[in-house]
Amino acid sequence: MVSTVILIQLAIVLVLIFIGARIGGIGLGITGMIGVFILVYGFGLQPGKLPIDVMLIIVAVITAASALQASGGLDYMVNVAAKFLRRHPEHITYYGPLTCWLFCIVAGTAHTCYSLLPIIEEIAKNNKVRPERPMSVSVIAASLGITGSPVSAATAAIISTDLLGGSGVELKDILIICIPASIIAILVAAFVQNRVGKELEQDPVYQKRLAEGLVSTSATKDLEMDPQQEKRARRSVFAFLLGVVLVVLFGSVPSLRPSFELADGTIRQVSMSETIEMVMMSIAGLILLVGKADVKVAAKGSVFGAGMNAMVSIFGIAWMGDTYFCGHLDFFSGYISQIVTSMPMLFAVALFFMSIMLFSQAATVRTLYPLGMALGINPMLLIAMFPACNGYFFLPNYPTEVAALNFDDTGTTRVGRFVINHSFQLSGFITTIVSIGIAYLTVILLY
Repeated sequence: MVSTVILIQLAIVLVLIFIGARIGGIGLGITGMIGVFILVYGFGLQPGKLPIDVMLIIVAVITAASALQASGGLDYMVNVAAKFLRRHPEHITYYGPLTCWLFCIVAGTAHTCYSLLPIIEEIAKNNKVRPERPMSVSVIAASLGITGSPVSAATAAIISTDLLGGSGVELKDILIICIPASIIAILVAAFVQNRVGKELEQDPVYQKRLAEGLVSTSATKDLEMDPQQEKRARRSVFAFLLGVVLVVLFGSVPSLRPSFELADGTIRQVSMSETIEMVMMSIAGLILLVGKADVKVAAKGSVFGAGMNAMVSIFGIAWMGDTYFCGHLDFFSGYISQIVTSMPMLFAVALFFMSIMLFSQAATVRTLYPLGMALGINPMLLIAMFPACNGYFFLPNYPTEVAALNFDDTGTTRVGRFVINHSFQLSGFITTIVSIGIAYLTVILLY
């Protein structure tokens, strides 16, 4: 009888996740909150932990990134990247994805790739390289950057004190394990993708669209800035990079973070979550000063909107997941702990499928990682499984995928007849499997 009730609750949770994903935007957070209400008032479960730290980190990082966008800093970075890519068109399948990945590593969000995708498509097309090749890897690389960025919400969720941060995991561990794994995975995917599909000139879809005049032959122009504007934008970029460096420094050398003696005599050190919040909000203020960004423009920008959507989604979904799993830890520990303990990498499969439904690495971490910890999985192995949270490429409806499909007017980046046979599938599975494998080997060798 007890297991039946647990399965009914699980069905409700999954249905609400599905409905929220179909609604999109803040819908995921709203349906998640409905789930919390049903679980607490309908089934009598104790409310789980609110993901306050993750939400506040999103606010801090997105505020800084939005100020950077309003000051012209993002445009300046895109111009610099565009010049680099145009100097090396023969390696666009490698350099394009790596550039998107680097942008995400620095900014903590995959949405920074929107400005780069049309440039990558244009360079590939003009050099007779099938645009599907760099475009497909670039979209996946941008998402992979989240699971290695020191300022992403997903990384912040992992190192929060109520998750792996409470087990002694530091930011440097995530960077050491995930960043090399990501780079190798992207290079492998690019190598394979460079050999997929017909050459552009031989692709019948491209030839048909070219004959119909649907393929643009005009070059994308870099955004022009006057000298003063460019100077402010450059200062804003340096300010933002300073914030990223400080986060990495304080995360890698915990002794730099202040400690305080409490009334009961215990010592409390400033947590990494608090550090990220303080640093990035301060950097937002610095950007407003040196970049003379308009706060009204920052609040209306695409980066701010995407960040607030993510915060609302995590608010509802993560709270619902924590309420459900923490309410039945004894049940899960009793029935599946032995299986997961003997084959811990099976947990990566659960992360992958949950990320498909949640469309968010941070929400996936906040939803399932508490269960992984309760089941006794080695915290370092949980870090190695971090890239499994990028599974939302499986369905071609994530905004970055939709953008890439729209930008490629040659028609080589496309969705197949059966929907799941789309251009991003191969690169997605290669990067996921390779990055987890390399991360696992790193854990075995170094930890």
